[in-house]
Amino acid sequence: MKLSKRTKKIMIAAVSVIVLAFLCSLTAFADGEVAGAVESTWNAAKGQIKTIVNNVVFPVVDVILAILLFVKIATSYMDYRKHGQFEWTAPAILFGCLSFSLTAPLYLWSIVGL
Repeated sequence: MKLSKRTKKIMIAAVSVIVLAFLCSLTAFADGEVAGAVESTWNAAKGQIKTIVNNVVFPVVDVILAILLFVKIATSYMDYRKHGQFEWTAPAILFGCLSFSLTAPLYLWSIVGL
């Protein structure tokens, strides 16, 4: 019995999917105290996470929100010149988000518990 190339490819793909599904469904058993290992890892990484979020994440979010705020104020002003009505909603929301993200490091860590 001779198989065509297409049939061979389909069979190889099917066997690959079955083997991958079998490997992903194996149960992993943990020996020892898993909770202690997770807790010690978290305690070791807690300071690094706080430093990265304070020095990288919040400044990036602040810069993006500031740029969006200035762009939205400019486009709102252009709409004001064109239509005679200034729309305050979007700049007010962006300003609120910017002020929230600028002050978040002051109180965020006490809420999270770090």
